[in-house]
Formats: sequence, structure tokens, C-alpha cells
Amino acid sequence: MNNSKPKAFDTLLLGLIILLVGGGFLIFSSASLGLIARDGASFASVALSQFVFGVVGGGIALLVMSNIYYRHWRKYAFYIFLLSLLATLAVFIPGIGMTHAGATRWLDLGFTTLQPSEFLKIGFIVYLATWLSDVHSKIGEWKYGLLPFASITGTVGTVMLLQPDTDTFLIMVFAGMAMFLVAGAKWRDIGLIVIAGILMLAAVAMVRPYIMDRFTTFLHPENDPLGSGYQIQQSLIAIGSGGITGRGYGQSIQKFEYLPEPIGDSIFAVYAEEFGFIGSVILIIAFIFLTLRGYKTAAKASDIFGTLLVVGFMTIIIGQAFLNIGAMLAVAPLSGLPLPFISHGGTALLSTLASLGIVLNVSKYRTFRRRS
Repeated sequence: MNNSKPKAFDTLLLGLIILLVGGGFLIFSSASLGLIARDGASFASVALSQFVFGVVGGGIALLVMSNIYYRHWRKYAFYIFLLSLLATLAVFIPGIGMTHAGATRWLDLGFTTLQPSEFLKIGFIVYLATWLSDVHSKIGEWKYGLLPFASITGTVGTVMLLQPDTDTFLIMVFAGMAMFLVAGAKWRDIGLIVIAGILMLAAVAMVRPYIMDRFTTFLHPENDPLGSGYQIQQSLIAIGSGGITGRGYGQSIQKFEYLPEPIGDSIFAVYAEEFGFIGSVILIIAFIFLTLRGYKTAAKASDIFGTLLVVGFMTIIIGQAFLNIGAMLAVAPLSGLPLPFISHGGTALLSTLASLGIVLNVSKYRTFRRRS
């Protein structure tokens, strides 16, 4: 029998979450000042939205999720996945769905917008963890392992690529592969998934030229400094301007006129300009500590379901964080992914904190001996 007697939360993990949320909002507030110089942008409304829906709403979600016994999610996993999938498909309903910059990813609720794919991440991880924990003893057989995994991820991929939201889907696949491997999948199957993923990405790049542009810009950002290479060039200028200690909080120059999306995927460049190399290293270390603490929770989970939940959620967070930071440093292709805890997006912060609430609940039932 598994030990189901709850213990205290992992206080170090909780402290890291609070640190990143609080520090992230301060960074976001500074980056938002750049909106003052941009036509039609309101610093007050954007900051208030981030605080109300992201910080406050996310904080409530963290509290609620951390107090729900994580094994209960297993009973309703299919329905959670189905509901999140249908909500994501709802963006295509005229009058409800909203399109911006060629992407249809949001629901217009009148008083605010909602990006349902953020909740699809949670539904996907919960359902995948449930299925993998049921079949992990025979996951080496293709009909119990590779085939169902491909079917689940393929269903999600169809919805996400229609929006299109290639970057978020790739992060979800990466997290799913980590869970698949932890559940006992053979390296042969992982290799087949990687090959299929490369072929799929190549096919998508042929259909959608902007994907190919990201790779060519990554390899040769100097070729079109005023076009496709503009964001990375301005990001590197901002980061370089920060030097060792930075210009100081609120003192970024690039955020006012030069950096595209200073409160979105370029926010790390704003932070690096204001806090310099030292501040950037501290932020990266904070993400690393959060991830290691999360994976330690996974290692000490009282059952395979808890382990898989935590591996999935933590892999999504750290994968997204380092792809965002890597893109701003020109060591990864531009992705458009927001920086967790910091970039604009109340829905993203709320869903991140909700998933971390589940991780905290798993930590309440941790044990020092691994059981199935």
C-alpha cells in the first residue's frame, strides 16, 4: 500500500515559487513602462490585468490545487483532457475566438481574453500521466506504448497547429517524451518519436515559411537586421548594454522604442539590460533550483502517477524558460514563447501556478522509498 498520510509542503519549493512570482511581477512592471511610448498601449490596464488574473488569480489557483489530493485528478483525467481540448477548439468559433498577428489562440470574454491552450497543457499532462501509470509495466510493447502516445500527442498537435501554435506544441511534446521515458519507454521508441518530430517540423516549415525564417535568422541574424533579424539584434544590444551590474531597475532604454514585445518574449532582454550579467545569472539559477527541487519531488513521489505529473509540469516550465532565454541570447531560434512567471499573460501565469499547486500537493505525500 502507498503511504497517503500527508506531510508538510516542500517549503523550499514554495519559497522559490513565491520568489519568482514576486520578482517576476516587479520585472514585468518595469518592462511595462515601455508601453507608455507606444501608441494605444496602457501601462495601468496591462499591469492591473497581469496582477489580478496572473498574480492574484494564480495565487488562488496555487492554494486550491495544492490542497486537492493529487490522485483525485486520475479519476477525471479523460474529462479534464477533453474539456481543455474543446475549450482550445472554441477559439475557432466566430464571435468568440480572437485572432491576433495571424494566430487564432484566444477567447474574447468581453472583459478580458483567455488563452485556453494554457489549460490544455494541464489537461494533456494529467491525462498522459494517468495513461502512462496504467500501462508502464508493458510500455515497451508498441500497442501499449508508442502507438497510444503518438495518438494522444497527434490529437493535441492537430489542434495546436491549426491555431497555429507550433512552439507551445513542441514544448508539450518535449514534456510528454520526458514522461514517456520516465515511465519506462525504450530508447528505440524515443528515437522514432524524435525522427517523426524532425520530419513533422520540416513539413510544417515548408507549409509555413515563417518557421523556416526563424531557423535561417538563428543561423544568420546579421543577414536582415531590419527585418527578420531585428528582434534578436535589439535583444543583444539590450543585454550587452546591461554590462556586469546593469543600468538599474526601470532604466532600460531598449524597452521604449526598440525591442519588439518588451513585455512578452523579449522581457528577458529588458531584465538583462537593467540587472546586467549578475542579475541574469541569478534569474537562471533560480529557474534551475526550481526545476531541481521539482524533479526531487518527482523522485520522492509515493507513486508513479505523482512522479509523472511532476516530471511533465516541471519539464514544460523549464523547457519554456530556457527556450525563451536562449532565443534572446541567440543560442536558440526565436520561438515567441513567454518567459514563465515574468512575461505578459495572466492566463499563462495562472495555469503555471495551478500546475505548481499540483506539484506542491505531490510533495505533501513524498516518501524516501520509491513505490509503484
